[in-house]
This record gives sequence, C-alpha cells and structure tokens, in this order.
Amino acid sequence: MLTHADNELLVRTNAGTPMGETLRRYWIPACLSSEVAEPDGPPVRVKLMGEDLVAFRDTSGRVGLIDEFCAHRRTSLWLGRNEECGLRCVYHGWKYDVDGNCVDMMNEPAESKLKADVKLKAYPTVDMGGVIWAYMGPKDKQPAEPRFEWTQVPEDRRGVSKNVQECNWLQALEAGVDTAHVPILHRLLTSDSKRRGGYNPNSEFAKGSAPVVEVDVTDYGYRYAGIRILPGERKFVRTYQYVMPFHQIRPEDMTPYGGPPGRPFISGHMWVPTDDENCMVYNWAYTFDETPLTEWEALETSLGRGPGDLDDNFLNVRNKSNGYMIDREVQKTETFTGIEGVNNQDQAAQEMMGPIVDRSKEFLTASDLAIVQMRRLLIQAVRTVSDGGDPPAIADNYYMARAVDRFIGMEDNWLEVLLPEINP
Repeated sequence: MLTHADNELLVRTNAGTPMGETLRRYWIPACLSSEVAEPDGPPVRVKLMGEDLVAFRDTSGRVGLIDEFCAHRRTSLWLGRNEECGLRCVYHGWKYDVDGNCVDMMNEPAESKLKADVKLKAYPTVDMGGVIWAYMGPKDKQPAEPRFEWTQVPEDRRGVSKNVQECNWLQALEAGVDTAHVPILHRLLTSDSKRRGGYNPNSEFAKGSAPVVEVDVTDYGYRYAGIRILPGERKFVRTYQYVMPFHQIRPEDMTPYGGPPGRPFISGHMWVPTDDENCMVYNWAYTFDETPLTEWEALETSLGRGPGDLDDNFLNVRNKSNGYMIDREVQKTETFTGIEGVNNQDQAAQEMMGPIVDRSKEFLTASDLAIVQMRRLLIQAVRTVSDGGDPPAIADNYYMARAVDRFIGMEDNWLEVLLPEINP
C-alpha cells in the first residue's frame, strides 16, 4: 500500500505539482495526427494535465499547440478561423501562429505595435507515428524525440487509436501493467462463445497457474514477465516493457493459448492525464516484419474494442452511466464479467474504483510486483526532478524495446533466453 501523502504525490499532475512537473519533462501525446490532418483545417480542443489547449495544423503543415483562450477577451480559439499560417479569434480577429505569437489584430490600427507584446502559451510538437506529441517542460531540458519502434514503421504496419477514461491516470496505468488479471477478468465461460475478446476456458493459458511476476529494472523503466506453469509441466512466459512514465509494450500473438487469431505483432498503451480525474488512453499496435498489419479497425475489434464502441468524442458507449451495459445473464453463462469487449472490461474495473483510488487501503500480493516497482520508479523520478536532476527515459535508450511470449525450458531463466528478442 501507499501512504496518503505518496498517493497524492503520484496522482496530482497539474502545473506546479511535483508529478506534474516530472511528467512535463517527457514528450506527451496530445492528440491523434488524424484529428489535425488537414492544413488550415478545424482546430481541436486538447486537455493535458489540467491545461486547456487547442491544436491546429497551419497552412505550411506545422502543428501548433497553444492556450485555448485568446489573450484579448479570453474567448475560445476552438471557434477560430485556421487561415494563412495562423489561428484567428472570431471575436475581434486576433491571430496567433503555431508558436503563440500574435501576428495580427483586426480591431487595432495598422500602425499599432501592441501585437508584438502579445504571446500565448505554446508548446513544441512532433508529428510521429500517427500521434501529435507535445513537450511541456523547460526549453533547455527538451528530451530526445519519442522514436519508439512503432512510430517508425510504415503506416500500413501500424494502427493507433484513443479513448477517454473517467479515472485518474495512475489507476489506469497500474491495471495496464498488471498481468495477473488477464485470464480472470477476460475469461470466457464457454468455448463456443462469440463474445469479443477473452480467453477460452479450455485454453492452456486460462488453465495455467497463477503467474509468478518477475521485474528487471532498466535505465528507462523495467522489463517484466508473467511466468505460468501450464499443463504438462511447460513454462510459458509473457514479457512486457514499462517505459517511463506511462508506456506499456506487450506481445499479442496469443492464438495458441486461446487469444484472438492473427499473425504476430506487438501492441501497447499510453495513459495520459487530462486532469486529475480523467485520462486519455492511446492504443497502438505494429508489426516490424515486411507484411502489412491486419486492417486496424478489424484488429481492434478482435482485441476487444472496435470503432463502434466509441462516440465522436472518443467516449465509450459502454460507460459508468449505463453500467457498462453489463448483462447479468451473459455473466452467468458466457463471460466472467458480462461486459462486452476486453478493453471495456478493463475500463469498468478501473473506473469503478472511483476517480482517484485510495491506495492506503490496498492489500497487495506477490503478483502486484510490477505495480509496486512502477510506483517506486515514479516516486524516485519526482524526487530526482525536484532535486534538479533528469528523470529516466528521456534519451534514446528505449527505442527498440519489444515484448514477446514464449514457451521456455522449465529450468531456463526467461531474461537470459528472451533478452535478444525483447531488447535487440
């Protein structure tokens, strides 16, 4: 468990908070590239760690991320006209470039010098891997670009999506690195169930023992494994990577163990705070061989959430307000939860803890080792930044981190056997 003070330290991310200042030292996903795909297209509201911002792509293709509210009378620039390399407020015509500079004032005489004194808050951006990334920290501390392997593969070998989650970023992230819940929360009760996602009860993976979790700390976070002994005295290892501060990398070739059909690929999530009680979850998958990835929407559906599960604002159709459309009869006869879709099951469990869970009341077990280690790394990162140092994973040392699952010999050490694959 955590103390109340440490819990508050980890969950509060607004500007000026210790964790907020630490997260601002990293590149943060701000929106999908597709949301601002068109030069001079509509601006998009973005909320990051309590800050209200607006993103737009200007005439030359540069992406700006600036304060949502005009410096004049503070109306929203989401209403603005995106034109001729700037976003113009519709109220009085003040216009801002991607760096936040006021470049024109329609309600001021031509000879006025006032615009030279006006500048909105603006953050540097990088358009990479289908995501617009923002850096919100000190200019002289800007880290290496977030060149994860999945951001560098051709577009036909990658898919990216996002969805709103109505809880604090940390409890969503903790559930993501938790391997023990997978064959429990996502269990099917019948082998012939047509429900999306989940583990066949007759699969070896579902029948295996509770996992032994082992963590190997790295200079960017840690790599970890859930080790299960399956029928026939066979050792199955599923590895993951946790990259500071909110990235998870995991394997997805689970066909032999009752998982979704398809060719091998790697997937992951990023849990990004929008404010203290909500986060945005970015979902991605990629393959690094020469064959295009399965069509993304179909792949997402097979994994447990498809485009039909979200509305136009990236909110889940199945949500707390409608009880996640839980079907108690299905819960008795077909799936462990009665909730359709793996990701929807995850979200229900995480959101029903409340907006911010009180970790001082937890009772942790050995299978929670990855969660405990992650909290330690985050607390240490906060202390390092508060003391003037640099947090982990701001260099290029995580670019090639991968994840695999394999059968290995009963006497084999997973890290020795699999290291060439998970950190090539």
